[in-house]
Amino acid sequence: MSESSQSAPVGVILAVDPDRFAEVAEALRRAGLTVTSEQPILGALSGTVPEDGIPALEAVDGVESVDRERTIQLPPPDSPIQ
Repeated sequence: MSESSQSAPVGVILAVDPDRFAEVAEALRRAGLTVTSEQPILGALSGTVPEDGIPALEAVDGVESVDRERTIQLPPPDSPIQ
């Protein structure tokens, strides 16, 4: 029953210590992050996590920031200027 009460997954983008990238990425996976993209040189990861799991990601040593993904819809090129 606990699985049905789990919050919906949300997309997140994380900035981590690039010098410890592999170590921090593994700790984030253990904390519940499903990694969808890695940029080790930049020290950035993106992925999904249940919404109530975001505090656990923020608590991982080596994580500098956790931001929710945002979707922005631009109007079509032929639409009138607003």
